[in-house]
Amino acid sequence: MFELSSSPSNTPPLPSSPSNYLCLYFSMEPKLHLFFSALCFYLVSAYGNTLRTYIVQLHPHGVTSSSFPTKFLWHLSFLDQTLSSEEDSSSRLLYSYGSAMEGFAALLTETEIELLRGLPDVVAVRPDQLLQLQTTYSYKFLGLSSTTDGAWVKSGFGRGTIIGVLDTGVWPESPSFADQGMPPVPKRWRGMCQEGQNFKATSCNRKLIGARFFIKGHHVSSVPPSENMVDEYISPRDSSGHGTHTSSTAGGVSVPMASVLGNGAGVARGMAPGAHIAVYKVCWFNGCYSSDILAAIDVAIVDGVDVLSLSLGGFPLPLFDDSIAIGSFRAVEHGISVICAAGNNGPIQSSVANIAPWIATIGASTLDRKFPAIVRMGNGEYVYGESLFPGKSLPIAEKELELVYVTGGNSGSEFCFRGSLPKEKVKGKMVVCDRGVNGRAEKGVAVKEAGGAAMILANTEINLEEDSVDAHVLPATEIGYAEAVRLKTYMNTTSHPRARIVFGGTVIGTSRAPEVAQFSARGPNLYDSTILKPDVIAPGVNIIAAWPQNLGPTGLPEDTRRVNFTVMSGTSMACPHVSGIAALIHSAHPGWTPAAIKSAIMTSADASDHRGKPIMDGSKPAAVFAIGAGHVNPNRAIDPGLIYDIKPDEYVIHLCTLGYTRSEIFTITHRNVSCSEKLKMNRGFSLNYPSISVAFKHGVKSKMITRRLTNVGNPNSVYSVQVKPPEGVKVRVKPRRLIFKHINQSLSYRIWVISRKKTQTKKISYAEGQLTWMNAHNSFHRVRSPISVTWK
Repeated sequence: MFELSSSPSNTPPLPSSPSNYLCLYFSMEPKLHLFFSALCFYLVSAYGNTLRTYIVQLHPHGVTSSSFPTKFLWHLSFLDQTLSSEEDSSSRLLYSYGSAMEGFAALLTETEIELLRGLPDVVAVRPDQLLQLQTTYSYKFLGLSSTTDGAWVKSGFGRGTIIGVLDTGVWPESPSFADQGMPPVPKRWRGMCQEGQNFKATSCNRKLIGARFFIKGHHVSSVPPSENMVDEYISPRDSSGHGTHTSSTAGGVSVPMASVLGNGAGVARGMAPGAHIAVYKVCWFNGCYSSDILAAIDVAIVDGVDVLSLSLGGFPLPLFDDSIAIGSFRAVEHGISVICAAGNNGPIQSSVANIAPWIATIGASTLDRKFPAIVRMGNGEYVYGESLFPGKSLPIAEKELELVYVTGGNSGSEFCFRGSLPKEKVKGKMVVCDRGVNGRAEKGVAVKEAGGAAMILANTEINLEEDSVDAHVLPATEIGYAEAVRLKTYMNTTSHPRARIVFGGTVIGTSRAPEVAQFSARGPNLYDSTILKPDVIAPGVNIIAAWPQNLGPTGLPEDTRRVNFTVMSGTSMACPHVSGIAALIHSAHPGWTPAAIKSAIMTSADASDHRGKPIMDGSKPAAVFAIGAGHVNPNRAIDPGLIYDIKPDEYVIHLCTLGYTRSEIFTITHRNVSCSEKLKMNRGFSLNYPSISVAFKHGVKSKMITRRLTNVGNPNSVYSVQVKPPEGVKVRVKPRRLIFKHINQSLSYRIWVISRKKTQTKKISYAEGQLTWMNAHNSFHRVRSPISVTWK
């Protein structure tokens, strides 16, 4: 299982003997033999491990392209001009791109890169980047129902929409991908079901209508997998579970009597159970390479997907260095909504990734479902914890045991590394393990291997009270940091500390929710202070969804149990919730642009929890840098009343306002523009974004912002504005009333944000408020935009 952490990395160097690993590994896959035999031959040549993968971006209307009958041969010609004459250039080419970007990915040395950069029509050269992967109940928590006139009924459950999921693949036999009751495959679909290891063309059906895999970037850049890892399938088949989980969350069909070892029992359903799913496997045992991701986006655009769901990323990057931003811009130009995870690097400030304004960036929140597994200490006091271990039906799991916490030395025993726990100290006892460094469920395996009978997983000051649960391999529970301090105090003041775990099963509705997940990445936006990120938050903690049959519920090779569903946490889980909601909106409003769909999701989001109180972030109310516009509300998003629409050209003007150079804008958008002319023609331009973000630099006291609303509700609608200004700021809006006579009519308004703050009192600070357009005759239509103001 993928841990709640995500960090970008430079492509790792090839092993000291790359040919030995690659040739052996590829020889086991005969269908890939021809391609990789040429590659293996090259890797044993003089260049050795100086090769690495680069993405070469070309001018889409290059002057040299007319000399070649196909784009592929044109791309190959750049390698012909760069490599020695006796070498076959096709052995170096990994991918030829044409939709997400014009260009190719190839194995090159630094010397060859310098030669390439000097050739005509070469726009940019970027090294391949390694990115990381970032429900029986969540649809109910979000208010989706088949019996009321909400988002499911209005959209036909997402009927006819195609969701493309870029992830670790899919387990097609999962009941979540059965096609009973599904409509025929849309005639416009141009994708395929790619055969590979343990995956046939017949693995697809009317629900799972397409599956492909992209491995070339991974294969030439990766170190060998470790011996204790699950075998990887060289096909669209999922070997790690992550992609099966996210795909079913977005669009899985109804599966009755779903549970994780009896916990969280109910009917499992994706957000858009009537939508079709197309899977693009781009992530492998060590992560996801940007060359493979870009190849998948390239193909998905041509295939005809309506929504792209990417539960992957790293730290924020400048847009001209971000392959996801570049590929997704082209997807949005083709009318495809792109939904991405915000990342799991919270609560670090400015850690939010996937920050392009044309991407919907999703943070994670909690549900009001708990799995109590309470520790009763020997002194009679209780420590609250949670677990998915099925201990409620196993009396032996609740037996009182001696407590032990092994510390000292350099073996990492306090973290319960495998092999670090002396058997004579832990055999038959309940072992306390600090969270962090190694996987949560892996600690349980270490305890079990050392003869321990049970485990308490104790949060540290880093994790605080965050409560991601696991289906552990032995009786176990996870406790928050404050409870861990209490437990360790009891152990340190008692000569023979003892405890038992009382498993409580599944409890719903007793806790405040949603709350912000601690791991969810935070703003402000590192590279663009005028765009608030994340855009919204959605359920991402303890999400139950489909799971492959080659894995136990923990995802560890040592776990021999088999289940159809398991629990995972991360912005990876939040992202497909919104991807599914975007599919519902697309089905209900097939003519809407990606910006319109995103606006509907943002302006209808909730700023309060299910009890009507502020959404919390730990012990304090959540700020806009944690929740963006708020928590998704699909039943309001399907009928937002008004939307903020954005044309692709407007994103280009926005990049000009940020000071991007002509070549940087061309790299991102494939558009050759003069920013001086664009800005002269669009004086006072501000991107028509659904949220409002203002940064006051030294000496600046006021800013004027323009927004444009389009009526997608009823004709003859009247809206009045309500403003809650940020502290230290005056906000004026003109006009204060908008009268829409027709559907699809657009009206503009202006906002003056005036600072009343003495900037010298603090080096940097921020305040937040909101602006809401209220329908005079229909209280359902409330179009809310958060306002973020920062002083520097």
